[in-house]
Amino acid sequence: MRFLVDNQLPRALARFLAGRGIQCEHVVEAGLGEASDVGIWRYAAEHALVLISKDEDFLYLATQPGATVQVVWVRLGNCRKRELLAAFDRLWPRIQQCLEAGDRVVEVR
Repeated sequence: MRFLVDNQLPRALARFLAGRGIQCEHVVEAGLGEASDVGIWRYAAEHALVLISKDEDFLYLATQPGATVQVVWVRLGNCRKRELLAAFDRLWPRIQQCLEAGDRVVEVR
């Protein structure tokens, strides 16, 4: 499973996950820093990536018939980077389990 971290989230999240052996890149690293949501969505679909985002637009795209991209929807609100990374560290086993089970959207709260 490979992941793409959206613009509203820090590059540190992609580095944090990559440091734990998870294939992950940030949209800026993928050359998508200025891309639209649809452009990011298409890139994720074409490269079989799970999208990690705070953007509710991706929730709607993920629930459309025929959607192939899974979304980790971050619902933590505004928080410090340290708190975000701690939440992912704590919740990662559940996130991974849900994605492997085929859940289209996994909420992180």
